[in-house]
Amino acid sequence: MACYLITGGAGFFGSILKKYFLEQGAKCVSIDLEPDNFNHQNFVSYQGDINDNVLMDEIFKAHRFDAIFHCAALLAHVKKDLKKLWHANVDGTKNVCEYAKRNNVKKIVFISSNCLWAKNFETNVSEEENPAPVEVYGKSKLEAEKILFSYKDKINSIVFRSPTIMDEGRLGLLSILFEFIDEDRKLPMVGNGQNRYQFIYAKDLVKAFELALKADYTDIFNIGSDDVKSFNEVYEYVIKRSNSKTRLIHFPKLPMIFAMKICFWLGISPLGPYQYKMIASSFVFDTTKIKQKLGFCPTMTNEEMLYRAYEFYHNNKEEILKRKDVSAHNSVAKMGVIKILKWLM
Repeated sequence: MACYLITGGAGFFGSILKKYFLEQGAKCVSIDLEPDNFNHQNFVSYQGDINDNVLMDEIFKAHRFDAIFHCAALLAHVKKDLKKLWHANVDGTKNVCEYAKRNNVKKIVFISSNCLWAKNFETNVSEEENPAPVEVYGKSKLEAEKILFSYKDKINSIVFRSPTIMDEGRLGLLSILFEFIDEDRKLPMVGNGQNRYQFIYAKDLVKAFELALKADYTDIFNIGSDDVKSFNEVYEYVIKRSNSKTRLIHFPKLPMIFAMKICFWLGISPLGPYQYKMIASSFVFDTTKIKQKLGFCPTMTNEEMLYRAYEFYHNNKEEILKRKDVSAHNSVAKMGVIKILKWLM
């Protein structure tokens, strides 16, 4: 029986990942800062920090792993202490690599991010594009990539540069969008809404993890959906399918971005530098390499994914609003100053 360690196994994606591999007959072990109440005969969970060597020693003494799925990360809009974020995302990755090397684990699959950039791209972004992160989360992901590559003589690491991971249950900052649609509010758009931004279906990313297990090398792959439509088209699809009365209201790009920047630095907005730079920009990964080299094929479009996530929010809103001690992507984000804007729309 294959055995996999999942860092961040209690999170939104980690939960989907472990369920899939358990269904395939594997054993899964999770380490996460958040509690994990999931039960399965072949599942073991540990609550704690990947930088806690006492706990990591306990885990690696109790289990022999065929691979590590490194999904654990702190987010900038959740942890205001940026030193903690860096320690978790960078030092944590170094520690995972050290334990893999010492315990002869030859495979790590890691989720990186499109937050390595924060600007408009007219063409699809290939793996050859030089990263230029603008905030600490993106910088921490880039540093983690470098750490993994520094171990390539001992460990085969597959890095997936991933856009927003979507499926039913995905919340976080998207919960703000869902609340506007659910309450039939006018939805403010930054710019003309013709820009495109890519998602990845969570179960497609899981299949990519499975494909990565067969790769006996270290490499970076972009991943994402196909046929990426504009924000206008994606949002209108969700609004129409949900029978919402929401209308898109477009505002000039530059004044809106300036206002969001000021609100962030005043500490009254959940949208950080990456979000307010990308909200009116286009960013789509070129996924040619992963299709050719790993045989990956996405199955769901942006609009289909976003509707699934909205429908789950709509059908489970009462329970969602009561959640405590869950990961950022499994809970609603605080609106801050956006709440005032909502009541004005």
